[in-house]
Amino acid sequence: MSRLLRHAALLVLLSAVAGCSTIKDSAQSAKNTVGGWFGGDNAATTLNTTTNKNAAMEKNTGPLVKYGATLRVNKFVDQRKVSNPRLLGQIDKTTPVAGISGTELIMDQDVSAIVTGAIKKHFDAEGFLVMEGSSASNALFEVTGVIKELTLNVKERDSINIAIETTLKDVETGKVVWSGLVMEKNDRFAGVSGNSKDDVVEYLNRELRIVTTKTVEAIGASLMVSRSELFNLTPGTKPIPGVTVYVAPTVAKPAPAAPSATYGAQPGSAMPAPAYTPQASATAGLLQVNTNPARAKVYLDGVYYGMSPLRMEMEPGVHAISVKLEGYKMVTEKVSIRRGDNTEIELNLER
Repeated sequence: MSRLLRHAALLVLLSAVAGCSTIKDSAQSAKNTVGGWFGGDNAATTLNTTTNKNAAMEKNTGPLVKYGATLRVNKFVDQRKVSNPRLLGQIDKTTPVAGISGTELIMDQDVSAIVTGAIKKHFDAEGFLVMEGSSASNALFEVTGVIKELTLNVKERDSINIAIETTLKDVETGKVVWSGLVMEKNDRFAGVSGNSKDDVVEYLNRELRIVTTKTVEAIGASLMVSRSELFNLTPGTKPIPGVTVYVAPTVAKPAPAAPSATYGAQPGSAMPAPAYTPQASATAGLLQVNTNPARAKVYLDGVYYGMSPLRMEMEPGVHAISVKLEGYKMVTEKVSIRRGDNTEIELNLER
């Protein structure tokens, strides 16, 4: 009996030792994969595109009501001259980065997938209905794009270079509605404390947000010209700094006003029509929206109307007004519009 007991105890001990070995091996394996880095001076570094910090920053409820401009977004084509579609850039050996080992920055997915996802997210956040799966065939517009450049190199001053070309087509006619190139170049000094892995990811996400935001704003502004009925807005467009437009819709110019001798105009000369100024009337009220800081996006009842400061005629009643500005918390208030009255509201945005 004692021999059997000793044999059983030995088996238990061996099992415990084997179990410890398995846990240690798993932990070592996790060290080499989870968190996205691999040991060794010449090994590549895999960067997860979303950290907890970035996930919180990227949260965006978007407008309450989606526009009627439905679209499908095809995967952007990576035309960079790189051997690895996940390669982002290089790390200078003289500039160590906390949490990173190796001399190459490798993303956790293809760069084309990262860019396509960012574009979709911004279209959705701005009120466009992005259709996917079987419903994508019913979209009114198709978005395609080419990644001409996307590199991030970590050195004494981190540098990033992005160039993305995007095209919007009318699905029914196949006509190019808008096409343009957005470029972003930037560099930064990480600071005396140096870089960390999360800092590098956040730097990439921030610069990519700039490019995708400009792209979506430029496309949205052009669609508001050609298909204003899909936005419930007065047709109009605006230039987006940093966007080189190749193709954009045009609006027929109204016939010139008849020559007038008023306001000092000479007979036979045409005077430009005065700019229209929104005002309160017997059937509508006037709303003036001011924000601090200015140039915030203004949404009325979930529909985007423009950038602050903004003046607009509104139907009488209670309306929900929301203002958004990158880097600040969205502010939402209710405002009462009275027929024939001027209503002014000032909203302060906080970080």
